[in-house]
Amino acid sequence: MGGEGRKPGGMENSRVHVLTLTMDLFGATMEIHPVLIRDVDGATLVDTGMPGQFSQLVEAMNQVGVTLGDVHRVILTHQDVDHIGGLPDLLRERPTNLQVWAHAADRPYIEGEKTLLKANPERTREMLSHMPPAVRSQVEAMFVHLPTGRVNRELMDGEVLPVGGGTRVIHTPGHTPGHLSFFVEAENTLITGDAMLVKEGELQGPNPANTLDMEQATRSLAKLADLPVKMVVCYHGGVYQNNPQARIAQLAVRV
Repeated sequence: MGGEGRKPGGMENSRVHVLTLTMDLFGATMEIHPVLIRDVDGATLVDTGMPGQFSQLVEAMNQVGVTLGDVHRVILTHQDVDHIGGLPDLLRERPTNLQVWAHAADRPYIEGEKTLLKANPERTREMLSHMPPAVRSQVEAMFVHLPTGRVNRELMDGEVLPVGGGTRVIHTPGHTPGHLSFFVEAENTLITGDAMLVKEGELQGPNPANTLDMEQATRSLAKLADLPVKMVVCYHGGVYQNNPQARIAQLAVRV
């Protein structure tokens, strides 16, 4: 199937805005895509970018007409550094008026009670041992002070959140134990976090190099296969709209 991915430029439909943040990492430019969901009572931010990207995140929100004060909720798809990196800055700027939601299985890692699963000393040493010195110093700097922040609410599989006219929580473990995807029902939009990615224009399953349990992560795709999806938003790769429902079903069959 010849898929067609495209880079988000801001508003993709009436409620959902796909943001683009960039950074130079490992000698290459990396793009990631937090999502804003707008409601009458304020905005919800899904994932927060890498450490050091906070000013870029705020600017990206401003470009679609959302200020930091408009953001009432942060939903975290999972515990990885590139998804929770902006959380300490957000909580510093909004110490009392910001709700943070995540799955219970990833909560102790987000709150710093446990070390992030992909940032444990053994995994970090193994990763660093294969890197050239310039890249190694950048990675070491990223993992010296790991981001943490409080979680106010634990999300459960199947519940429908009062966000975007109704957003369904889908527990898609494997990438991490508490990985979540979200289906914005009124917009037929699926936010996948790292459960899937878009690479070379095609929607694909999770990245094996960064997935803790690839078998479980692949099985999780079956939970997405029957959704009436018209647009998929992947944190890595951005927007995919070329008959995504059929493509997800095809990926799920491969389990």
